[in-house]
Amino acid sequence: MSKMLEIRWHGRGGQGAKTASLLLAQAAFEIGAYMQAFPEYGPERMGAPVTAYTRISNEPIRIHSNIYEPDVEVVIDPTLIGTVDVTAGLKEEGILLVNTPKSPEYVKEKTGFKGKVYTIDASQISLDEIGGNFPNTPMLAAVVKVTGILDEAKFIENMEGNFRKKFAHKLQVVDGNMRALKRAMQEVKGL
Repeated sequence: MSKMLEIRWHGRGGQGAKTASLLLAQAAFEIGAYMQAFPEYGPERMGAPVTAYTRISNEPIRIHSNIYEPDVEVVIDPTLIGTVDVTAGLKEEGILLVNTPKSPEYVKEKTGFKGKVYTIDASQISLDEIGGNFPNTPMLAAVVKVTGILDEAKFIENMEGNFRKKFAHKLQVVDGNMRALKRAMQEVKGL
């Protein structure tokens, strides 16, 4: 990693944008990177639009503000496109990653974004593998895949350890989340 990577997450309350942001930062920290992860709070409630941020760098991070010109924009809920300007400030050479069964070409046309566009049906993956609509887990893996910010094998190993601690009494949840992570890395589509 030669510079800081700034990621802005858009989702709805309860979809795990904040959690995914924190998990990515934790994985980066565990390999020795500097990181920040934080949500933007307001009058959010279940289902309301929310924003979270992640910064990862190989040097100390001295910025302490929201991310206004992200390198990567992650849209966990595709219904936000057209409601929230999800590409506001996104760098021209940036990445737009959207949870949708639609093609990257469709998203590019819908948003007008000229940079790299990736799609993944994270909702379907989570339904199939976890048994519920928890798109943040597959979106997290898709971010790692499209950015190359972390070594994929180390990331998977790290996430398994984190999930085993968090869900020690529900190992079936661990297995489902691990399948979702691995499948997401295989199924992300992009231009």
